[in-house]
Amino acid sequence: MDTQDLLHHLADRARFSATKPIKIDCFRSTRLLVGLNCFEPGQEQKVHAHPGADKFYFVVSGKARFAVGEERFEARPGDLILAPEGVPHGVERAHERTTVLVGIAPAPAA
Repeated sequence: MDTQDLLHHLADRARFSATKPIKIDCFRSTRLLVGLNCFEPGQEQKVHAHPGADKFYFVVSGKARFAVGEERFEARPGDLILAPEGVPHGVERAHERTTVLVGIAPAPAA
């Protein structure tokens, strides 16, 4: 691995689409997936679960409403949202252009 693989400036990696959220892998192995989810206002990520894997969302920029189980969170930059293994989670609605760092361990099959 070279330095380019080890250091990611997230603002430079973010990409957006008016038609759907964009997912960008930053790192993937059999043990971990780290990526960016990029949302325009009004976009969502359907509530889903990962059997056998924990997940986190870290809001890098923007504001969005997250679901974890029965809970709902209005999150802003600097917020960390945790979704334990098997608990349904997702982004109910991005309120503004939003970049979220996502981690899943172990990584789901590609």
